[in-house]
Amino acid sequence: MLRAQVFLWAYILIFFPASVVAQGLGVNWGVIASHPLDPKIVVNILKDNGIKKVKLFHAEHDILTALSGTDIEVMVGIPNHSLESLSEKYSVAQAWVKANITAYMGKKGVNFKYVAVGNEPFLAAYNGTYNNLTLPAMKNILKALNEAGVGKDIKVSTPLNGDVYITPTYKPSDGIFRHDLADIMNGICEFLHKNDAGFIVNIYPFLNLYQNPGFPEPYAFFDNDDSNSMDDHGVKYRSVLDANIDTLVAALKVANFSDIPIIVGEVGWPTDGNIYATTKNAKKFYNGLLKRMATNEGTPLRPKQYPDVYMFSLLDEDLKSIDPGMFERHWGIFSFDGQPKFPMDLSGKGQNKSLVGGKNVKYMEKQWCVYNKDASNQKDLAVKIAWACNSTDCTTLVPGASCSGMGIDMNASVAFNMYYQMANQTKGACDFEGLAKIVKQDPSNGTCRFPIMIKTIQTTSNSNASAPKSSRSSTPSSSTSHSPFQTHSPSPSSSPFHSPLLIFQFCVGIFTIWFV
Repeated sequence: MLRAQVFLWAYILIFFPASVVAQGLGVNWGVIASHPLDPKIVVNILKDNGIKKVKLFHAEHDILTALSGTDIEVMVGIPNHSLESLSEKYSVAQAWVKANITAYMGKKGVNFKYVAVGNEPFLAAYNGTYNNLTLPAMKNILKALNEAGVGKDIKVSTPLNGDVYITPTYKPSDGIFRHDLADIMNGICEFLHKNDAGFIVNIYPFLNLYQNPGFPEPYAFFDNDDSNSMDDHGVKYRSVLDANIDTLVAALKVANFSDIPIIVGEVGWPTDGNIYATTKNAKKFYNGLLKRMATNEGTPLRPKQYPDVYMFSLLDEDLKSIDPGMFERHWGIFSFDGQPKFPMDLSGKGQNKSLVGGKNVKYMEKQWCVYNKDASNQKDLAVKIAWACNSTDCTTLVPGASCSGMGIDMNASVAFNMYYQMANQTKGACDFEGLAKIVKQDPSNGTCRFPIMIKTIQTTSNSNASAPKSSRSSTPSSSTSHSPFQTHSPSPSSSPFHSPLLIFQFCVGIFTIWFV
């Protein structure tokens, strides 16, 4: 009997994953960070938490190598700046597929499922730049995949923002594609239908709340009562996400492509940088989303199955542009070092359990850079802090963020420490003409955390001639929506650059208040 029990437990450990996730759940993995986590550690995070789908914004050698030999399904992206060359020259598409797909295939290769050509290329803010480039690029990539003998297994699509469709009456059932994109969307849908590919759409309930004063906060979440719902001819929508999905369903029906599968390519909730961006709200949003997915009941207009959903995102990225908002660097369900931010049950059963964090993460020394209040020259403090913020990440200082309202000492220390850590704890990075000093005791206080930076690995960039590295656009779109309940705003950006002027402006604003 004992032997039988041991065998049973061995069977369970071998054949059942460490964690069960809701059907169709995936995650976006972005790398716009000053100190990116070792891809091998990240892949182990995915495996330890049972996440079997991942979406990448571009093909990167070290990441694809780390994913090789796993059963994780991979959607790999191609940045917008590559669309012109891909659309004009088939040879460029051939080179891209050879360098980024077939080079990583084989018995122990990458489990590619999708190539995402471009990213939100039809945003109104682009003024049509990519309108006539996206579909030709998709066709050339598919042709190259077919030529390589993998076109049946690897689908081709393009992630689109919710601003490609509108609803003139506020009701999801009246959804249509934007008039200026009607012909283009028909072409895209015909391509997807012909090749059994999904329509990928990025939806952000958080941005509904952030960008629209008066938006009913409960409607950004789930399980609301009738007072916070949308009535569509007797059908009650209790979350803007479901209403948004069904607006797309209606638009597809009008275009005579009702059977195209829908994939939510990005959806999530940030945890800092704004009054609504908190771990409490993020936990609430994800709990509702995961429970919704676990029921697999679908939406009112597609009741049989809920779409596949890729959470945005896996990790915080401290070099993302903050042009769309100070929350941009805080979308991760894990912090930059791969540690979980809050309990999350990926199965959708609502259990209050922690995710499995990154293992064997190597940190720099346990030391921090803080404000030296005993320094003799205090008159330049505001200028020094603003300078530090121009070169680092001070998004936790803005009103409503985790380090806001704690006084000049704490805020100065936040700015100095972030600069010091991102500069790899170089001794000269903690000086500021005597206004800063190094301490060995963690100065974290309440919600305001003082991170220690991780040690980075030496990466091997895949420097092929096919597509330079990039990520999502940061250009804000001009909304064409007629409804306050639809997401027609740009999704969070991953552009690899700072916005010094914007940072300087908010820092100077804060410090001016302090010194008045």
